[in-house]
Amino acid sequence: MRVLGVDPGLTRCGVGVVEGVAGRPLTMLGVGVVRTPADAELGQRLVVVEQGIERWLDEHRPEVVAVERVFSQHNVRTVMGTAQASAVAMLCAARRGIPVALHTPSEVKAAVTGSGRADKAQVGAMVTRLLRLDAPPKPADAADALALAICHIWRAPAQNRLQQAVALHATRATLPSKGRTA
Repeated sequence: MRVLGVDPGLTRCGVGVVEGVAGRPLTMLGVGVVRTPADAELGQRLVVVEQGIERWLDEHRPEVVAVERVFSQHNVRTVMGTAQASAVAMLCAARRGIPVALHTPSEVKAAVTGSGRADKAQVGAMVTRLLRLDAPPKPADAADALALAICHIWRAPAQNRLQQAVALHATRATLPSKGRTA
């Protein structure tokens, strides 16, 4: 499975591509950051994010795009920028018919480090180790994007089985049972 991880942000949008399957060594195919000037108009900044993500999609052809789920922060301005960049990433994927998976920061931290409360340094260290890199990707947004991709690769098989079980249960619930009379 090839996954593009996106750590959304308006000033720095982390992007990273990881390929592999759960239980096997993973391979990093690329990592970087899409940057926008803080003094640019909002619409132009979103266009820059869109163009950057489109380049990553063109170059790496991921099967899934994993985006960090926006969560409430104290700084509303930061939340708005993050949500807007997240929406751009989801739109770029949807336009191409690529599935999008959302993961919370604590899910990603728990998947990669074993603790949902891990700090940025711990996430960077584990990403470095898991992908057999020489050093943690910089800035932290880039490492976070790789962590999102890793999280999705590891969690997708279990999520798929759960969705299939729920669908099967729903199907069985709507089928008439044998021997029942109306």
